[in-house]
Amino acid sequence: MARSFTLATWNINSVRIRTDLVERLAAERAPDVLCLQEIKCPEANFPASVFRKLGYVHQAINGQKGYHGVAVLSRLPFAAIDRRGFCDKGDARHIAVTVDDGGDGVEIHNLYVPAGGDEPDATLNEKFAHKLQFLDEMAAWIGKAPAGRASIVVGDLNIAPLEHDVWSHKQLLGVVSHTPVETAALEAIRTGGGWVDAMRSHIPVPQKLYTWWSYRSADWSAADKGRRLDHVWACPAVAPRVAAIEVVRAARGWDRPSDHVPVIARIEP
Repeated sequence: MARSFTLATWNINSVRIRTDLVERLAAERAPDVLCLQEIKCPEANFPASVFRKLGYVHQAINGQKGYHGVAVLSRLPFAAIDRRGFCDKGDARHIAVTVDDGGDGVEIHNLYVPAGGDEPDATLNEKFAHKLQFLDEMAAWIGKAPAGRASIVVGDLNIAPLEHDVWSHKQLLGVVSHTPVETAALEAIRTGGGWVDAMRSHIPVPQKLYTWWSYRSADWSAADKGRRLDHVWACPAVAPRVAAIEVVRAARGWDRPSDHVPVIARIEP
């Protein structure tokens, strides 16, 4: 019989710089599975031994020097590990594991979608064109039909799709991460693949919901100009098992923080 477990997703913005923050999250929340994005190091330089001492003896890493990179740390064994490339760029932006939950297992996809630069015009901004191509490839991959097995998609998808996922819908319509072309593309992937937005299932609109606050804000908490860039999607078979969602907002105020905060989902049998 399947057992419960907790799953966290967090853009750590350099795992070697913020190893202590991962240790703090492990001490305070103890997620069973932790998906990290933007680790910014190749596998050889990943602080694996530190996390093994915390109980995360099962590790899957897809990294590269200085940029991008994703990793999954787990107390639960892996039945399988997979990596997918996008846009023929060689970027480390995806890793998938199948965790042993005591049942048939759950496939977890950990994704880091390109940010897209500052100018929301694919003809002028190569980074934005890359982002749109990445979304097109996601659509062809997981946006056409419901998953055939128990699956979850998590990660920094770098898009705040809903009006209440940003501090000002009107002011951010022309800002990369909330432009109509991006939000429509992401929602088409989610609905086309039958994915359930687990965060919004538990924290419904019109409640504001953010996971990212810019470093440019001198007092991020008081200004509260956030965006929901980090997501948890569940396939129809898993969605009823997502019993709770927690956004660890306090982590944005930790010493030398990431500009993203962890999101934790509790998965029940």
